[in-house]
Amino acid sequence: MNRNLIVIVAGAGLVGAFLVASHFYTENQASEATARASAADSPLEREYSVSAGPVDAKVVLVEFFDPACETCRVFSGHVKTLLAAHPDKVRLVLRYAPFHKGADIMVLILEAARKQGRFWETLDVMYATQPEWAGHHNPQPDLIWQFLPRAGVDLAQIRRDLKDPDLIARMNQDLADAKTLGVKRTPQFFVNGKPLMNFGYRQLKSLLDAEVAAQY
Repeated sequence: MNRNLIVIVAGAGLVGAFLVASHFYTENQASEATARASAADSPLEREYSVSAGPVDAKVVLVEFFDPACETCRVFSGHVKTLLAAHPDKVRLVLRYAPFHKGADIMVLILEAARKQGRFWETLDVMYATQPEWAGHHNPQPDLIWQFLPRAGVDLAQIRRDLKDPDLIARMNQDLADAKTLGVKRTPQFFVNGKPLMNFGYRQLKSLLDAEVAAQY
């Protein structure tokens, strides 16, 4: 057999073996992640977790997010679109994963705003102004304060609540749960405990639509 042909055949075999191994590795990762999220004692959601949508929804979309994450900002619009498509069938649960330096302050601001009943308004302001205070993956928490009045919050009370140990404990618990669930980047989505392994809007929509169809 021609030596060049032998090399080509051998190379093709190696590529094929790599693809097969990669497929099984990904499948194994998905199975392990699903098992962790679906366990009886799964930390996928806590009693204090922020949520939106029907409490009795059969489909629960959990998102681990970072307020300083640019992709999270982009996907916030996608998530709203998906929820609007299934208004009575999906409940959204938000969990914190402040991986960016300084993002922990933003989380505490959100929790402080939540005490004033202004969580969603504050999150919208954070995302809308993110390029101003967290451009180029460089969050500068001090810059957010000039925009927070748009959310209708009491700034003085927000500053006082940043030291609230209960709020700090919630953030730390979310970070611990993220680690347990294998969350290493944001946003990370779970649909009824099933992790989104191949990231993208179409993939998330497909996973959510399939689960809605299965449950309803």
